[in-house]
Amino acid sequence: MMKQVDSRSLTRLAGTIPFGIATLQALLAIQPVVADDLEAHVATIPASICNTCTWEDGTLANTVSLDEIDRPATTVEEWFTQIAQATLTEIVGIQVDETEEGIRLLLDINGELATPETSIVGNALITDIPNAVLKLSEGEDFLVSDPTNGIALIDVATLPNNRVRIAITGTDGPPVIDLQTDASGLVVNATVGTPTAQSASDDSIQVVVTGEQDGYFVPNANTATRTNTSILDTPQSIQVIPQQVLEDQQIIRVDDALRNVSGIVGRLDPFAGTDTNLTIRGFTPSTFSSGAILRDGFRVTDNLGTQETANIERIEVIKGPSSVLYGQTNPGGIINLVTKRPLSEPFYELELQAGSFGLIRPSIDISGPLTNDRALRYRLNLAYQNENGFRDFDTETDRFFVAPVLSWDIGDRTNFTVLLEYTDEDNPFDLALPAFGTEVVDVPADRIVGEPDDFFTSNSLVLGYDLEHQFSDDWTLNHGFRYTNQDYFVITARPFFQDETTGDITRFFADRGLQSDDYLLQTTVVGEFNTGAIQHQLLAGVDLNFNRYDERFTRADVNTPLVLNIFNPVYGAPRPDFETLVPFPGFDSNTDRVGVFLQDQITFSDELILVGSVRYDNVDSRSPDTGSEQSDDAVSPRIGVIYQPAETVALYANYSQAFTPNLETTSTGEFLDPERASGFEVGAKAELLDSNLLVTLAYFDITKRNVASTDPNDPFSVVATGEQRSQGVELDVAGEILPGWNIIANYAYTDARITEDNTIPEGNRLFNAPYHSAGLWTTYEIQQGRLQGLGFGVGFNYVGSRFGDLANSFEADDYFLTNAALFYERDSWQLRLNFNNLFDIDYISNTDVSRTFGNVPGAPFAVVGSVSVRF
Repeated sequence: MMKQVDSRSLTRLAGTIPFGIATLQALLAIQPVVADDLEAHVATIPASICNTCTWEDGTLANTVSLDEIDRPATTVEEWFTQIAQATLTEIVGIQVDETEEGIRLLLDINGELATPETSIVGNALITDIPNAVLKLSEGEDFLVSDPTNGIALIDVATLPNNRVRIAITGTDGPPVIDLQTDASGLVVNATVGTPTAQSASDDSIQVVVTGEQDGYFVPNANTATRTNTSILDTPQSIQVIPQQVLEDQQIIRVDDALRNVSGIVGRLDPFAGTDTNLTIRGFTPSTFSSGAILRDGFRVTDNLGTQETANIERIEVIKGPSSVLYGQTNPGGIINLVTKRPLSEPFYELELQAGSFGLIRPSIDISGPLTNDRALRYRLNLAYQNENGFRDFDTETDRFFVAPVLSWDIGDRTNFTVLLEYTDEDNPFDLALPAFGTEVVDVPADRIVGEPDDFFTSNSLVLGYDLEHQFSDDWTLNHGFRYTNQDYFVITARPFFQDETTGDITRFFADRGLQSDDYLLQTTVVGEFNTGAIQHQLLAGVDLNFNRYDERFTRADVNTPLVLNIFNPVYGAPRPDFETLVPFPGFDSNTDRVGVFLQDQITFSDELILVGSVRYDNVDSRSPDTGSEQSDDAVSPRIGVIYQPAETVALYANYSQAFTPNLETTSTGEFLDPERASGFEVGAKAELLDSNLLVTLAYFDITKRNVASTDPNDPFSVVATGEQRSQGVELDVAGEILPGWNIIANYAYTDARITEDNTIPEGNRLFNAPYHSAGLWTTYEIQQGRLQGLGFGVGFNYVGSRFGDLANSFEADDYFLTNAALFYERDSWQLRLNFNNLFDIDYISNTDVSRTFGNVPGAPFAVVGSVSVRF
């Protein structure tokens, strides 16, 4: 008599066969199955479907019973899923050992190991293990930075479709690997290689990345040295705000991201009535002439619009005078916005953000190869933003942004990238609030001093390319070009006078049209060589910048004053016909900048590194309207030293200088001597908690000279006799405390004062520069269980009281903000909910040098939600 096979036996059979649903259904169609026939059916299954099925004594061997599955399936679809999961190879442990030639990676494996596939992407050697999953006790992924000299990163992660990827990235080229198996699992021996050590086959599987660095800790940054240097090996305070922080805080403004960095306060607004920039280490440069913003290492001259964040990969902040590498910059520091680049694997992300004050912001980020060999790749970022804002304007913010990028590997050693960025925006023209008495006027935060329909429009076009060519394994050429065109138009009721007794503000309608054209060229050569036992990394380069600023018109209806009482405002004044008004004299300017620089990073030993840099700048400025000309040149040196008593600890010191041309003129019409700045910094850096947490402590002292000061013999003219000094202590912490628990925190004490001036009392504090400021943001994501992917975040920001002008005539109070977040990630989906200014604190986020306007009220309580899908 034939014995009937029950469902349990059939399930055991299915557990040995990693085949598709269609094949399983075909197999199940043989029911009723009997034991005598079962062996025959197994024998007919192709080896490609099941190469482990055996029959012993009338039963199946090498099978998985239903008892070994987490729970019985309740549907056919769940049954299919459980069958597939039952055969996955589990990687339950990973160990990294340093060897003489590189590293050894030991993977502890449960189950049968499928044949890995290898490929090369850039300096990364990729090994894909099919039909596998990570089951590590310490978290989902495994990441080790700088495990040995010549290897920058080891990243082991689970990919979709049951794959595990091992990516080992070399500093100079992809490593050479040898794969072996032993009793416990897989052994990966990686030897430090060169750029030509291995080549990817045409059909190799390339790395799947978004270009983003997971987590809050980033080990390398190139802004401070223009080379890909470890932060520990950089003799200067440098902080990186990675992509993960931008996502967790739902950042759509650059200055909101910068609250994560010590010593930075204020707002980064488009060129409006508040002609100021961020305050960095106590110094607040003019947005218009010497702003602190770089984009991919190119300075952004004449900031007439918003710095869009849709295509920003990360933000790097370098502190202190940095003219040596980037020319005329703010002595407090510079901010480099690093943008996203094309990827080798298809990547698609769609996101929709919505929130308080009518915020709607959809965005798209897509990338991938355009050719089978992946030599030609693209990336496209699109964003549209519309919101009402919390200020009492009728004008809405309306912005469109598009940024396509193409990257072409011309050969094994040459890459050429072309890019475009276009921004078109309309915004309220917000002159913020005036100061009355010793404080900012006490009115509701939505009160405005202009008219509700005041607005400005701005559009910006950036065209550029980057070329990288390796002459050899040791020498590389980098060359880039950017052309930036910006147009700006504004109509506003601008305040000129105020009666602080009555609250009356006298305004005049005005309009203004500007245009700026920038041409920037950068060329550097980086080479490595040895002199005996001493290692050198040499950088030599030249920068060219040609700026053409055209003030098309500035007009004001000075015959029709508009009086507004700030405590009882009445709006609705009719606008004049601006075409009938006579324009003011123009302020056109042509500026040509040339800079040549040289840097040598000298490694004497594993413990001692010296960085020496020097730059020569020449700046020619001309005014087509007046015919005046100015030519300035300067030599700016920098020297820094690093001592590493331990592999993860660095002590450093540096001295550097900077200069900025002075656009002010004397009573005889002569331009002032350029501003000069010098500063020194000493500090310590450490990578803690298995190099998952970076801590930086710094003391700085910076002095700026030749600041424009009132001429004692002519109150309507200036002379270059002023001096300002800032000194203080900063602490920054960023990284992972425990698996899933990230933190980024900072504290700064800044004493920024006037030390010489003809009219302002010595000892007065610089405006918008608090003694104390601090920030904390921390998140935790549940790592396992049914709530895996659910996360929470909380943050605090404190900014101390600040004077609003150099005369210290009024003060903005200190403030303490609380922010929070909820997020959930499952498969390719992400849901986020952020709560900003949770307790609805009234505060002033930024002050200006004027009592009449420019004191910006901070945003009240707001909620921002988002949903995104990534595949």
